[in-house]
Amino acid sequence: MITGAAAMSALLTSQAHAATPASTRTFLELKTYRLHNSDESQSKRVSDYLETGLFPAITRAGALSGGSAKPVAALANLIGPDGPYLVTLIQYPSLEALQATLTKLDADPAHEKALQQLSSGPGMPFVTIESSILHNLAVLPEAVIPTDAATRPPRIFELRTYQNQSLTAMQKKAAMFNNGEIAIFQRLGMRPVFIGEAIIGPRQPNITYMLSFDNLDGREKLWQAFVSDPGWKTISAPPDLKDSQIVANISNTILRPLPFSPLR
Repeated sequence: MITGAAAMSALLTSQAHAATPASTRTFLELKTYRLHNSDESQSKRVSDYLETGLFPAITRAGALSGGSAKPVAALANLIGPDGPYLVTLIQYPSLEALQATLTKLDADPAHEKALQQLSSGPGMPFVTIESSILHNLAVLPEAVIPTDAATRPPRIFELRTYQNQSLTAMQKKAAMFNNGEIAIFQRLGMRPVFIGEAIIGPRQPNITYMLSFDNLDGREKLWQAFVSDPGWKTISAPPDLKDSQIVANISNTILRPLPFSPLR
């Protein structure tokens, strides 16, 4: 059995021998805190921990190493199965930076205090935590965080995961995103936030990405524009690039930002 430490070591070795352009592609930790509605106030307890504990600690850890790690988003489910839950995104320039950040968190007394506070309430602070590590694709080597959040209402965010039939199928789908599909999203105003292939996590192989919209009506109109877009029809025309060949399953949820989320 391959241990977590061995898997991380193998990934670090792989990254060290990767081609130079891949070194500019950042990594995202996508984490889901599964909750239930109860007198334990799980949603508030985890949200408070993220706002006053984890996100400040990640920021401190990043500052100690030249701003290498940074919180991207804290979001809550709006539409989708198995709610309630909260989703966080943390960005790292490398797997070494992720490992260094975890070490700094272990030595951070303020973060330790926040962890104790999270666990000090009645019952369980959450049901379970699910985590994936994504390697951002070349077309969006790092997450896009808008700078105009203070001048507009918060947006909604669609998180989509494309599970692929094989590693080759994932490579073909990644090439579609890199070579035109993300550009169509951008041209239409669907505002891609990130897109990455999973290197650690469930249901591999898969590609996960996020889009932002002003509201649900705007989302519906933009998706209709996308499916009828001539550029998309051209990209998806080859028989070996049909969804039935390269996308086995699509899951998506609609999320809303928490008040302290950098992504809004």
